[in-house]
Amino acid sequence: MDINSVRLNFNKDSVYLINALIGFIMFGIALELKLQDFKHLLRNPKPAFVGLFSQYVLLPLATLLIIWVIKPHPGLALGMVLVAACPGGNMSNFFTHLAKGNLALSVSLTTFSSALAFILTPLGFFFWGNLLPVTREYLKSISVSPYEILVSVTLLLLIPLVIGILFQKLFPKLTHTVKQAVQRISVLLLGFFIIGALATNWKFFKEYIHLLFGLVFVMNLAGLSLGYYFAKLFRLPQNDRKTVAIETGIQNSSLGLAIVFNFFDGLGGMAMICAWWGIWHLIAGAAIATYWNKTTPLES
Repeated sequence: MDINSVRLNFNKDSVYLINALIGFIMFGIALELKLQDFKHLLRNPKPAFVGLFSQYVLLPLATLLIIWVIKPHPGLALGMVLVAACPGGNMSNFFTHLAKGNLALSVSLTTFSSALAFILTPLGFFFWGNLLPVTREYLKSISVSPYEILVSVTLLLLIPLVIGILFQKLFPKLTHTVKQAVQRISVLLLGFFIIGALATNWKFFKEYIHLLFGLVFVMNLAGLSLGYYFAKLFRLPQNDRKTVAIETGIQNSSLGLAIVFNFFDGLGGMAMICAWWGIWHLIAGAAIATYWNKTTPLES
C-alpha cells in the first residue's frame, strides 16, 4: 500500500480536539510571555542569533539534505519539512533545565518562536518545501493554498496568544496561580492525544515504522548535533551550547499535526512523521538532557 493512500483514523471531532489543544498550549505560553524575554534576546545577541539561525536555517537545510540523500516518499519528505518549519517544542525548557543549560535563553527562544509561529511556520514550510523538486512538485499536486494556511494558522495561534496576554494583564494573581498547572495539563493532554493517535492507527505505524524511525532519528540527531556544534563554533559556553542543541532538536510537531489534518486531509506520510516525531523527540530530549545532567557541572 502506498503510504499516502493511508488516511489515519481521525474524524472531525479529533481535528477539533487537536486545534483546541494547540490553542490551549498557546494560551499557556502567553501566560508566561514577558517583555524581558524579548529584551533578553536583544541584550544577548550572539547566543540569540546562534539559536534562531540554528533552528530556522540549519535544521531546515539539514532536513533538505537528508531528503536529497535518502530520497524518501514525497509525503514523508513533506512531513519532515513541515516539522522543521514548526517552532520549538514546549518541552524544550524542561529539558534545558534538566540538562543544566541556560534556561533564560531557552525560554526566550521558545517564546520568540512560538509567538511568531503564525507567520514563520507557514512561510518556512512553503519556502523550504519549494526548494527541492520532489517536495515542490508534491505541493503543487495537492493544491494547498499558502494564503489559506497562513490565515488559518494565524487564527489558530494568534487568538489564544492574545487571550492569554490579556488574561495575564487583567488577572495577574490568578495567572501566577494557574500558569504552571495550565502548562502541565497541556503537555499531558497532548501526550495522551499523540499516544491515542498512535494506538488507534497502530496497524499503519507498524507497517511503516521502519521508514519513520530512521528518518525521524536522523533528522532529530542532525538538529541536536548542529545546534550544539554551531554554538561551539561561535565559542558559546557549554550551557548555551546545550540550550541551542535542545531548542533545535525539540520541535512542536503537534502544530504540524494540526496543519496536516486541517489542510492535507490527514495525509498518511505527513501525519505519521509528525506523530512519530512527537513521541521520539521526547525520548531523545530526555536521554540527552539526563546525560548532560550527569556529566556536566552547572555553570553560572
